[in-house]
Amino acid sequence: MAIPIVPSLLRESLSALAAEDSRLDGREQYKGRDIEIEVNCLENAEGSCRVRMGDTIVLAGVKFQIMTPYPDRPTQGGLMTSAEIRPVCGPNWEPGPPSEASIEMGRVVDRGIRESGCIDTNELCILPGEKAWQVILDLFAISDDGNLFDAFALAAIAALRTAIVPAERFDVGEDYPLPVKGTPTMCSFHKVGGRYVYDATKREELGGDERIHITLGDEGHVHSLQKGLRGVFTAKEFDEIMSIAQSRCVDLRNIVSNLEG
Repeated sequence: MAIPIVPSLLRESLSALAAEDSRLDGREQYKGRDIEIEVNCLENAEGSCRVRMGDTIVLAGVKFQIMTPYPDRPTQGGLMTSAEIRPVCGPNWEPGPPSEASIEMGRVVDRGIRESGCIDTNELCILPGEKAWQVILDLFAISDDGNLFDAFALAAIAALRTAIVPAERFDVGEDYPLPVKGTPTMCSFHKVGGRYVYDATKREELGGDERIHITLGDEGHVHSLQKGLRGVFTAKEFDEIMSIAQSRCVDLRNIVSNLEG
């Protein structure tokens, strides 16, 4: 199979930059892009957030519906996460049913939130065995310039933390804030030019290799770890990126905690 010319040239350029400890946009190896976060930006959602990470822009919206609990979990509600990425956000995306990439993003974000236990599904119960809340978390990409995983994850937890359960509309009591205990935060690393970098741009992703997504909780515990694409990493590389993730997640968590609704 022929090797695409543009990625091959891009890989050579990225390797040359890595040898000089540089990147396409001039950032250091583990420096992230500037982040802008706006909450309560969608009028028709019970909780929402817009995240801009460089030129990557995403939205997250939270809705609620009443579900019948599963027979083996009569006192638990549910959480459902989906990611939608349309051609409007970049030339590499096509119309039609959800792609494998968008499904993976939704699942990775969902796993980090679910495994952290920040949402206690037992607290979503209205009437055991009959009624419970289902939290619907919708993620939508506006512009893709790389690292949609982290942008989605940050928007998701910020939207959940501002969500109001619409109990009055469903005639099951008074409205109240969705109980969210903790702020699970994701950090993603991409192997570019033979080394891992944090917060890769779209061109770095195109010319890069394997990637790793790490979701950490408030105490620094690992809630999820996902490796994507082909390739391997050494124990030394993993120790290094885990150390960076621990530090960066604290910064991101503080940003979310200081948001004003």
